[in-house]
Amino acid sequence: MARSAVGRPGAPVRPGAPPLTAPRPLAEPRTWPRDFTDRLTAPLPGVRALARIAREGKLRPAPETMAQIQDLPFAPGPLPAAGPATTAVTWAGHASWIVRIGGLTLLTDPVWSRKILGTPARVTPVGVRWEDLPPVDAVVISHNHYDHLDAPTLKRLPRTTPLLLPAGLAPWARRRGFTAVTELDWWEAVELPAPGGPVRVDFVPAHHWSKRTLLDTCRTLWGGWVLTAPDGRRVYFAGDTGYGHWFEEIGRRHPGIDVAMLPIGAYDPRWMLRPVHTDPEEAVRACQDLGARALAPMHWSTFLLSGEPPMEPLHRVRAAWQATGRPREDLWDLPVGSSRVLPGTDAVSHPAARLPGP
Repeated sequence: MARSAVGRPGAPVRPGAPPLTAPRPLAEPRTWPRDFTDRLTAPLPGVRALARIAREGKLRPAPETMAQIQDLPFAPGPLPAAGPATTAVTWAGHASWIVRIGGLTLLTDPVWSRKILGTPARVTPVGVRWEDLPPVDAVVISHNHYDHLDAPTLKRLPRTTPLLLPAGLAPWARRRGFTAVTELDWWEAVELPAPGGPVRVDFVPAHHWSKRTLLDTCRTLWGGWVLTAPDGRRVYFAGDTGYGHWFEEIGRRHPGIDVAMLPIGAYDPRWMLRPVHTDPEEAVRACQDLGARALAPMHWSTFLLSGEPPMEPLHRVRAAWQATGRPREDLWDLPVGSSRVLPGTDAVSHPAARLPGP
């Protein structure tokens, strides 16, 4: 049974939800404000906070927990065969996903580099070799931090690859030779031509910020993406975000989300990172606020960006999910390199990958 663009058959439409905006043209020239500081939902850390974090030295796991690296999940497998009626996701690590939807292959925040600026080298390899990727039909970027916008990875792509970017990032991409660049504000969308009908891509808010150099704080926007297949199936990619009111609003405007890819790592110390990074319990709460059926955790086990023990995010998200009483099979706690196909979509049989354990 085909679904309408509002979600699964029978999915409740939340009252008062505004209609979705008409899609904007691809590669449309845009003019933006000088900065997006007014979009912040919490103040950025000041000098005192930075001095405290330097004093405490808690932006890396304690040495006695580093042995847990050997337990980090890595189980690369073949990409699922995907046709126009298939919706599937493969976790390449960190916030990098390969999304097969409507006959298209999209990458989210692709980082295939071993090391990124200012961060120790990745502790798990990329889950999918670059040469094993199918042709990439488009890339979506959540914001400009180096662990989400990786120039060496993007340089591997043909310069005609469509890039869907937050407002203000198009000049960065064009300077690197990309010619099919579209930038969007929150609640704006485009449609990508696809074999089974257009795939709608909406840019939605996040509780985060942007900065790439000493002089460009919040000069570009940040956010997440909702991908809607021609049959109405929906995938939500949150990018980087703290917990807050935007999740309920995203779910109100985009009911019937099938799977929400939400960050669960890089959260300790909470006094500093709470406004911009969800912890595992907040990710589960966000999934509920969104009205999403399944949660696919990300943003952990790849780059060690904060002080929590390497395996702690997995243990905590499992416990938080169990406490909700929701079906265990709807927690897609994938190893790096593994895939899931949305139930009910056409695909060659592919095992439902999940980490061992409860």
